[in-house]
Amino acid sequence: MPSLSDLIARQGYWIVAAAVGLESMGLPVPGETVLVTAAAYAGATHRLSVVVVIVAAAIGAIVGDNVGYLIGRRFGYPLLVRYGYLVRMNTSRIKLGQFLFLRHGKKVVFFGRFVAVLRALAAVLAGVNCMPWSLFLIFNAAGGVTWAAGYGMLAYLLGKRVERFTTPIAVVLVVVAIAAGVVFVWFIRRHEARLESEAERALPGPLREMSQRSPWG
Repeated sequence: MPSLSDLIARQGYWIVAAAVGLESMGLPVPGETVLVTAAAYAGATHRLSVVVVIVAAAIGAIVGDNVGYLIGRRFGYPLLVRYGYLVRMNTSRIKLGQFLFLRHGKKVVFFGRFVAVLRALAAVLAGVNCMPWSLFLIFNAAGGVTWAAGYGMLAYLLGKRVERFTTPIAVVLVVVAIAAGVVFVWFIRRHEARLESEAERALPGPLREMSQRSPWG
């Protein structure tokens, strides 16, 4: 079976666009890993153009996110209400998601591109919470282009200096990533109860679809 590097060497740009697009739809595909690998490969071998790699990733992110948004908008809310308990999404947490998207939807869509879990779910959640498509598209495209360019160029520069990328540096990066994840989980759990209370005050009454809630600003 060919390795990820082999696939990228043969079908680099298509692999990047497809992997990022599928991840953006909410599927468990390592889109960011493929982008970083392709950009680093471009830097180390010059057999791929890093500019085209970045463009392919940005297109995949934007198209995939828009498909995810449409899925969330059309099917997400009924499925979430009916089966949300399977993923620990009770009424309070669904309402919390609505509240956060009303208050910070633009930030979630833009910065979600840089967070592993949100990268796969932000577009679907935007659709579930009825974020206006025009507003979603603006912040989705801005986040996708910024993410693809930033991660792509960083990986490209590291690829050009691959012989200097030693094990101690890799270990430090892994430790930093784990620490950031722990802090993020701690922050969410610590503030979840308070945020749920704020959500209930802002969106009182029974759970309703966001199209029946307060309009977006």
